[in-house]
Amino acid sequence: MPLAKDLLHPSPEEEKRKHKKKRLVQSPNSYFMDVKCPGCYKITTVFSHAQTVVLCVGCSTVLCQPTGGKARASYELNLMSSD
Repeated sequence: MPLAKDLLHPSPEEEKRKHKKKRLVQSPNSYFMDVKCPGCYKITTVFSHAQTVVLCVGCSTVLCQPTGGKARASYELNLMSSD
């Protein structure tokens, strides 16, 4: 009797829903991103799950605010993932 799903080749959507340690290959849910300030156009690196308020170095504008999980952008920001 064959299995209903393939355990060696899970779908990407199925892997994304799993806990970070229960995936076939462990990978974190968090990431770093480069945020460009709309006022002074300086780029700041921000952690996706930041637990403190992130301010712009140049003009002290609030870029991200912490929530229960991921940090929320204060307004529409130019986000770039830094890989």
